Amino acid sequence: MYFEQFYLGCLAHASYMIASEGEAIVVDPQRDVEIYLKAAEANQASIRHIFETHLHADFVSGHRELAARTGAQIYIGAQAGATFPHVAVQEGFRLQVGKILVTAYETPGHTPESICLVIADQEKSAEPWGVLTGDTLFLGDVGRPDLSRQYSPAHLAGMLYDNLHNKILKLADNVLVYPAHGAGSLCGRNMRAERVSTIGTERLTNYALQIRSREEFIKQLTSNLPARPEYFLQDAEINRTGAAALADLPMLSAIDPAELTETLAEGGIALDVRPSEQFAAGHVPGSVNIALSGQFASWAGTLLGLRARPVLIAQSEQDGSEARMRLARVGLEDARGYLKGGIGAWREAGLALSTIPQIDAELLAGQLRKQPLQVLDVRREPEWEAGHIEGAIWWPLDNFKVAPPEIDRNLPIAVHCKGGYRSMIACSLLQRAGFRNVINVMGGFDAWQQANLPVVTEKPVEA
Repeated sequence: MYFEQFYLGCLAHASYMIASEGEAIVVDPQRDVEIYLKAAEANQASIRHIFETHLHADFVSGHRELAARTGAQIYIGAQAGATFPHVAVQEGFRLQVGKILVTAYETPGHTPESICLVIADQEKSAEPWGVLTGDTLFLGDVGRPDLSRQYSPAHLAGMLYDNLHNKILKLADNVLVYPAHGAGSLCGRNMRAERVSTIGTERLTNYALQIRSREEFIKQLTSNLPARPEYFLQDAEINRTGAAALADLPMLSAIDPAELTETLAEGGIALDVRPSEQFAAGHVPGSVNIALSGQFASWAGTLLGLRARPVLIAQSEQDGSEARMRLARVGLEDARGYLKGGIGAWREAGLALSTIPQIDAELLAGQLRKQPLQVLDVRREPEWEAGHIEGAIWWPLDNFKVAPPEIDRNLPIAVHCKGGYRSMIACSLLQRAGFRNVINVMGGFDAWQQANLPVVTEKPVEA
């Protein structure tokens, strides 16, 4: 048996290929499918089967394009209501591929149509070797139960409890666990960074599997859920019908500085994907910085929405193309174009640049003792509750989609997150909203703690 995990760090997404005797299965494919075609060719296998463990909400799947290019059959849970040609998978469905036996469990809970795939490598044993759990069971967590228009979170959480205990945890302790997401994904809230585990390890260490009462499980899973980005439900609908091939998307237009100036004056968005240090040193006034180095596509989808038509500003054509690809992975497909010549062309046109001052943690602590200074913490609630700077104002970055924080525009605002990535995004959004005295805290709260500066804990009060 050939088995490979493909991990896409920017979306914390894991997809899989399994092959035997020249026939391959792909599970939960990402939008750009070339990696699977190349892997199949390298292993002298033909992709004949594509499984979706559920209608993914945080990314757009490539199942339709991959099927068109290979002739493969798509399989998805019977409750998905999928409108593309597919096999509707129900409890106990089996597929034999060479020496591999795939058995499907219906495991509604994260979503109504969720399935898990139990894999037996019959060359070695008739017993299950591993289980691809989709978003039903993560490493250290389980799937969030609030992504359905049909069922309430409490209803889904109850179904999830039942399916975990009556199906998944009936597997032997040595069965390997391969989920569809890892740490950083918003499909859960407490995932570990490892890429594989076992049923036995999760049974002993996964907080959600330690909850013995169904009622308590429902209570805990429906309390303090992370913010659900607006695009999640939109991506699920795209995946229900199947996305167009990437090659069918229109080419990006080259936009000169004068045209970008007009676009911004009309309320358009310039999305600067350069590293935060370069953005801070000089950027197009009113542009938004979401650097390619972090969870770029997730934050772009969350803060801009899928209907946004940004003009991309990158430090190279290669980075511009990469940004376009990553945006398409979450369904943001209609970029207006790219700034031809980048920031260099803007500067050569004699147009003004904005900057964002930066400050380190120790200097910030000194400034707080000397003068009035607002500190804005844009981390998520669990991070805030674990410790924060005394007197800081809490407004998580997710909230910027709705509105900037209600804070004094006349006082300097020092913005921080955990390490500096999200805070620069927030600084750019504050500048775009008209805040003029914005400062980024380099290294974020991590640097504050490393400098042994004082930390307090308390429940958050939003700005």
